[in-house]
Amino acid sequence: MTTATKIVISASRRTDIAAFYMPWFMAQIEKGHFEVINPFNRKTTIVPATPDEVHTIVFWSKNFGPFIKENLGEQLQHKGYNLFFNFTVNSDVPLLEPRVPALTDRLAQLEFLSRQFSPAAISWRFDPICFYKAGNADTRNNLQDFAQIADSAADLGITRCITSFMDDYPKIKKRISSIPDFDFVDPPLDEKKEVILDMEAALADKKIRLYTCCEKELLNALPDDSSVSQSSCIPNDLIERLYGGNLSLKRDTGQRVTAGCGCKVSADIGSYQQHPCYHNCLFCYANPSPGHYRKQTELSAD
Repeated sequence: MTTATKIVISASRRTDIAAFYMPWFMAQIEKGHFEVINPFNRKTTIVPATPDEVHTIVFWSKNFGPFIKENLGEQLQHKGYNLFFNFTVNSDVPLLEPRVPALTDRLAQLEFLSRQFSPAAISWRFDPICFYKAGNADTRNNLQDFAQIADSAADLGITRCITSFMDDYPKIKKRISSIPDFDFVDPPLDEKKEVILDMEAALADKKIRLYTCCEKELLNALPDDSSVSQSSCIPNDLIERLYGGNLSLKRDTGQRVTAGCGCKVSADIGSYQQHPCYHNCLFCYANPSPGHYRKQTELSAD
């Protein structure tokens, strides 16, 4: 007899719940459901949150400090939830990511999650790769700490790295318009190929496989002998192998499938409006309005 299909909760593509909204998240867990407002049509959906209906919670974060400090992972496991972590660990570039913890702190968090749960339950996201010009300097990128992060991830037994290049949305252009002498640069396809192949080679020695997120054109341009493949950041097939059970393996058609998104179906419970993210990353599609960005940057400097 086939066991009932449970759902996967994505927490969340739209904000950083683990860093900023865990009290709210745990309150909804106690309530037994989430009320989610669709960001496009504003309709409210009730997402069940009980262990008999939820198989796994996938947390997306750049700062698991509050999650770790309050022992919330163990609490959720004790209640009967499986956990999976999409942990974005990029280079230390305060200009691009002004309010994330120092790299040493994030690597310590990565170590804790690996030891406490499992390296198999972690995808390390080095995302996005950014090229930019600041002042009169030549074009720069944010790859300078990639090798150090890869060494740490490999030592912990993490085997998945997910990456993509920054998408220059109109909202981002508007945001950076107030920053003097700064602009993002979109490298040509050949340069992106070279970067990805260099990353692939560096990771291969560490037994880490490289995946690309929503980079269909780039992926198709790679040589046939490349092992880089399409990412599934909500990897229900992998989650099934980790924890057993019966999950839907259908593609999430609500994501950027034509751009190369390989995510499986899940229920995202975050909100751009109700849960603004305060990391204030210059390149982020989910970042609040420019006015909100400036306000939070000023607050962080106090």
